[in-house]
Amino acid sequence: MSLTEKGYQSANGIQFYYEMYGSGKSLVLIHGGGSSFSFDYKEIIPRLESKFQLIGIDLQNHGLTAHRDIPETFEQDADDVAAVLKQLKIKKASFWGFSNGGNTVMQIAHRHPEIVNQLIVASAFYKRSGIIDGFFGNMMQADLQSMPEMLKNNFLQLNPDISKLENMFEKDCTRMQTFKDWDEKILTSIKAKTLFISGDQDVMKPEHAAEMWRWVKDARLMILPATHGSYMMADFNGNVDKNLIDTTVNTVEKFLD
Repeated sequence: MSLTEKGYQSANGIQFYYEMYGSGKSLVLIHGGGSSFSFDYKEIIPRLESKFQLIGIDLQNHGLTAHRDIPETFEQDADDVAAVLKQLKIKKASFWGFSNGGNTVMQIAHRHPEIVNQLIVASAFYKRSGIIDGFFGNMMQADLQSMPEMLKNNFLQLNPDISKLENMFEKDCTRMQTFKDWDEKILTSIKAKTLFISGDQDVMKPEHAAEMWRWVKDARLMILPATHGSYMMADFNGNVDKNLIDTTVNTVEKFLD
């Protein structure tokens, strides 16, 4: 991968880690809960770096970005990303958000529409009913032992501090446990050209992706034969379906053209 720049930018009181790859139109990569952009987009970066300027940002408490003792919210993450891009002097970009990152990029389009070209919302949700049955019940019982081993290992490789892992996990869980449904106005306010992606066996119900698609004017929708994120990364057993990921990337590339 052709890393062109990496480092830290100070925004909203903490240091955010970022990396850039390639050149061309800017595409910002926003990871999901418990993860980092380098983990979620490991398969995507080498496939797209020759076509775009890719900008990966680790959100608060995640990856190589600093921690802070305030609740995590999608609104805060959206404001953080906007502030980091301002520091990087990037006035406008497209955004690809996966899982919780998909919620974040929808909030970016809602709160900072002037910086958004196009939007890719992958495996996200806007209402609790959009997530598979039992998810929130399990989340109420969650402890660090229940965190997927791949995500745990990824965090500790980047940041070998167990107290920070615990902080991230606790903040991520609290955000999900206390999530309140969004008003549809957040979706109808999105004016950017938007592509929704979901797996047919995702954590988010495919019919929920279709519901979001209907709220956003002129949006596109792609439902793939996939589990949570396996259309863009390794599944939680470590298996990589290269053909499936190629299908996703080809569709995204055509959408962003």
